[in-house]
Amino acid sequence: MAKVMLEEVVKQFGNVVAVNHVTLDIPDRQFTVLVGPSGCGKTTCLRLIAGLEETTAGNIYIGDRIVNDVAPKDRDIAMVFQNYALYPHMTVYDNMAFGLRLRKYARPEIDRRVKEAAEMLGIQELLGRKPKQLSGGQRQRVALGRAIVREPQVFLMDEPLSNLDAKLRVQTRAEIKKLHARLQTTTVYVTHDQVEAMTMGDRIVVMKDGVVQQVDSPLNLYERPANLFVAGFIGSPAMNFLEAKLARQDGKLLVDGGVFRAEVPAPFVPKLADWAGRPIIFGIRPEDVHDRAFHKGSENGAVIHANVDVHEPLGSDVILYLTAGEHSVVARVDARTQARMGQTAEVVLDMNKMHVFNAETHEAVM
Repeated sequence: MAKVMLEEVVKQFGNVVAVNHVTLDIPDRQFTVLVGPSGCGKTTCLRLIAGLEETTAGNIYIGDRIVNDVAPKDRDIAMVFQNYALYPHMTVYDNMAFGLRLRKYARPEIDRRVKEAAEMLGIQELLGRKPKQLSGGQRQRVALGRAIVREPQVFLMDEPLSNLDAKLRVQTRAEIKKLHARLQTTTVYVTHDQVEAMTMGDRIVVMKDGVVQQVDSPLNLYERPANLFVAGFIGSPAMNFLEAKLARQDGKLLVDGGVFRAEVPAPFVPKLADWAGRPIIFGIRPEDVHDRAFHKGSENGAVIHANVDVHEPLGSDVILYLTAGEHSVVARVDARTQARMGQTAEVVLDMNKMHVFNAETHEAVM
């Protein structure tokens, strides 16, 4: 096992800067997820760590050594790809053993490692089959097994679940987490799916346009996003953003959003006092927007009368897409709601869960 460190790493493809001065410190044994939209540089970072791309500038460390000029095969890493990358003419056993044979391991050691990994992944009965005889989930387990038998210092995983259906994706991500808990190998995992990132990562790196936006635990990313991009990217459905301003009235600090005016909770006033009279972007997550009929403590919230554009029942709750004046609001409300498409609904914004962003820089104020 080993830590991984990127130090002011830059990668350019011609005039395009894919990775822009990225500095990351991934501790030993940690499961770190790189997440962001397509083209944000997350896969390029992974390929740089693997040695499949050369850095334009900066250093990459695995353990205590710089590996910029070390060949991929000598970096002591194992990579799991999106498309499985299995040899179609080989059995599962031979696919898992292939890398060890290239490294001249003794036959008994190869056999031990392959069978141990197969047992760990529950694919003992598949060792004699070929990839075309396997389902997508089984192929992904074989790809994981091929990485595990290497017993590397670092696992690198490039969107390994994106080819699986929804049910298998949930099942396999749980298996990967259990696997990490058992093996305790440093893991760098790339995905565009923020739900995957939130459920799997010990720590998450959010990227945009080749730049790291925030590095934090899943809970801190959700509760204390550093900027508008992170706030909108983490969470499903995405956070609501409403243009507003802060105003003083009768000694109170209010958020004035046009269709609503609500008092800023006392604990937040010291942080926002200097913003009185200035435009802001007010943020509230859909799960903090409640149907007034089923919300206790509405005195702590801002009531909005809104038109229901879309009603999406999910069983445990309902997603409402609302329009209030110029604002569009998404609410995740109690399943008992009587709000229906084409009707007017009363919803409450829980001001204790409010977020405020600088309207110019998009950085979080609080």
